[in-house]
Amino acid sequence: MTRPVQRTGTFQLTGEAEGLALVFSQPLSFWGGIDAETGDITDHSHPGLGQNVAGKILVMPSGRGSSSSSSVLAEAIRRGTAPAGILLERPDPILAVGAIVAEFLYEIRMPLVVCDIAGIASGDGIAIGTGVDGRAIVTIQPAINPAVPRHS
Repeated sequence: MTRPVQRTGTFQLTGEAEGLALVFSQPLSFWGGIDAETGDITDHSHPGLGQNVAGKILVMPSGRGSSSSSSVLAEAIRRGTAPAGILLERPDPILAVGAIVAEFLYEIRMPLVVCDIAGIASGDGIAIGTGVDGRAIVTIQPAINPAVPRHS
């Protein structure tokens, strides 16, 4: 069994989550890209079309506008169709607003972390926690499936 790897990151919204990674090399817009009722990816120009983000740890370089993505993310969090957590390479204020609004209005927290996402593959087990210094601790348990390519 492959040993887990730990990375530190910066929280845009603190929290804890566990789930399987759903990794995309392209940013995804929640506005017009995600069905908040189901968690399905509906953006016909995105390589994840038809996949479902609900309960997964969504891993991508960043979000992709529009500012309305905040409201779609907040609604998906309320409905339970949002990712369990999101890992990004770069901070995304639009996704952060959606997660913060959901926490404030619905008392549901979805962690949003900026960290190194290189080498994480879809299907890897991901756990997001908080270190003693308040930084995000991301634990990656690589999937045991050599047929799945590692994204970098």
